[in-house]
Amino acid sequence: MSSLPVPAVIAVVIHEERTLLVRRANPPDAGLWGFPGGKIEFGETVRAAATRELLEETGVHAEAQDVITTLDILVPDTSGALHQHYILIAVRCRWISGEPVAGDDALEAGWFSMTELESGKLAMSADVDAIAQRAQALASNAP
Repeated sequence: MSSLPVPAVIAVVIHEERTLLVRRANPPDAGLWGFPGGKIEFGETVRAAATRELLEETGVHAEAQDVITTLDILVPDTSGALHQHYILIAVRCRWISGEPVAGDDALEAGWFSMTELESGKLAMSADVDAIAQRAQALASNAP
């Protein structure tokens, strides 16, 4: 356990009005659907980390655009004490090429419509639907 927060990114890709998600293989949120992402490496920019993690987990190439939001993920241990603190930086990425294939830390990868995200049938990490909505709104307003 570290006494410092761990900076990490999530890559938010909207393409043809669908959102790219992966089913996570590892904690936190193992088994849940969420955005591809992971820890920022020393000396790596937020944008570079987002595109690297996206490619590693899905095989999709994209251009990092802007930061959508940040999230604090507080992970308790079995006694309820704080075990880990992640700061997730959500980066909107513009799809360039590739179709998702699960790799690295992902069990599955795929495109999902907003209807599927809002249906409640998909076991997702916190705020996935809200972040996807925000990214879609930004994408539709982009030049």
